Amino acid sequence: MEHTEQHIVAIDLGTSKIALIVVKVNGDDVQVVYYKETAAAGIINSGVSNMVQANVPLQHLIKDAEESLNIKINQAVIGMPKYPIRQEANSGKIMDRGEFTEITQEDIDNLKRFAQETYPLQSTEREAIYGAVAQSFSDGENFQIKENDIVGMSSNILEGHFKIFIGRRKELINADSLLAKAGISARKKYFTADTTAHVILSETEMENGVALIDFGGGSTSVTIYHDGIMRHYASIPFGGKNITHDIKSELQITERLAENIKMAFGACMPEKLLNMSEKVLHIIDKNSTQDKQVAVKYLSEIITARVREIVEAVLYEIQESGLAEHLRCGIVITGGVARTANLGMMINEMSGYNVRIGYPKSDIPGYGADGTHETSATTILGLVTAAMKEETVNCAVDTGMSQQVEETAHETVEQNEVAEVAEKEAEVRETVDKTPMEQVEFEEAPEDETAQEEVEPAQEEIPAKEEAPAQEEAPAQEEKKPEEEKKGGWRFLKVVWGKAQNIGANINKIIDGITVDDDETDEE
Repeated sequence: MEHTEQHIVAIDLGTSKIALIVVKVNGDDVQVVYYKETAAAGIINSGVSNMVQANVPLQHLIKDAEESLNIKINQAVIGMPKYPIRQEANSGKIMDRGEFTEITQEDIDNLKRFAQETYPLQSTEREAIYGAVAQSFSDGENFQIKENDIVGMSSNILEGHFKIFIGRRKELINADSLLAKAGISARKKYFTADTTAHVILSETEMENGVALIDFGGGSTSVTIYHDGIMRHYASIPFGGKNITHDIKSELQITERLAENIKMAFGACMPEKLLNMSEKVLHIIDKNSTQDKQVAVKYLSEIITARVREIVEAVLYEIQESGLAEHLRCGIVITGGVARTANLGMMINEMSGYNVRIGYPKSDIPGYGADGTHETSATTILGLVTAAMKEETVNCAVDTGMSQQVEETAHETVEQNEVAEVAEKEAEVRETVDKTPMEQVEFEEAPEDETAQEEVEPAQEEIPAKEEAPAQEEAPAQEEKKPEEEKKGGWRFLKVVWGKAQNIGANINKIIDGITVDDDETDEE
């Protein structure tokens, strides 16, 4: 079976970074052909706050990807903001389906859509539903049935219970406006809590209970799974950006330098650093006359204070979910901050849960490409994996192919125009050939200048190139005729010449019309 090559483009609009990935899909062959991250601007808590600032790094990534791959990006899949999000519950029920009517996936999707559309938002102008996750189903007799289990059953009643996730409508509008400013559009927006989890967590973890903590730049979220279903989601407006700001303020350095120091020497729990705690960082500031000396232990104390605050807030959300006792597989941490030394150990001591770092699974599409095996790439890989499940997603076209198509189309137009001219000329010639000579009148008329005046204006409309041969031929024929045939012959020529002029004028109009169409085509 022949497959069509597709390009899936995903963009992660983060508070600290903006990432763009291009995946080429041809049947079962999946390749990451481009991945790059750049520092973000104009984005707060993964929501666009300043389109002018955010547009600069985004356009740079898009242009770089297009030039590197010789493609034109038209669309991209993006994630919805992670904060603020609130979750609510809603249900849907279908009665009188028919006692032996089989429940299909389409029935489930329609019920889910009904639950989203009928949920009463506090304000439709300010709020929007980001997503919905099925919790359980009932057939009227059995309850707490999973989605995979109820599909295929027969029942007269179908009832479903869903978690509805609600965010701000303004964030979605701003994201669309940003992409439009960059010259592309959003192919689809995904609620990233669920898409990210599926590229990190195993089925065993989801079944037995696990909490996924995603430490982002502007916000930190927790997603809880149990019995293979997403049961709870919450987020707080604190993340890696806050840690960087604390370092900047305490050490009185630039934000960029603070971020670099955090990435290179950041660690939690200074008492666990051993020999590292005795090391001292020598910071040379070109804008200051005095250099700075910062102990790694003191840097760790700054980081630990903020991280402890974030973890305490997340553990509170886990307790509020009512699922704290069901997390048999503990906690998985991901995101850029997850690479901070001793973070897992600190969470383990604070919560008592087993903790592991969540890297992308090795069986997901695109695993192993440069940069995509890090914890910071899990969100964008989740977007790509979700987009691949769609039947037709093609976010870019090959510029070389599109140019070739345009040239072929232009050549076809030119050939069609030439053929049209030839066809029109043939029609005119056929008309001339079929004109019966009996229609030409030879009656004698008084010899005056009126007939001559009828010919002369028509002669002025005929181009010089077409007139010359005919005008030279007429006198020659007149000289060869005897004196008694001159008058009748001259009138015959005038009538025939007038018909030729009319035919010539028609040809000119046809050619002029075709010439105008050609000019308009070139202008377009």
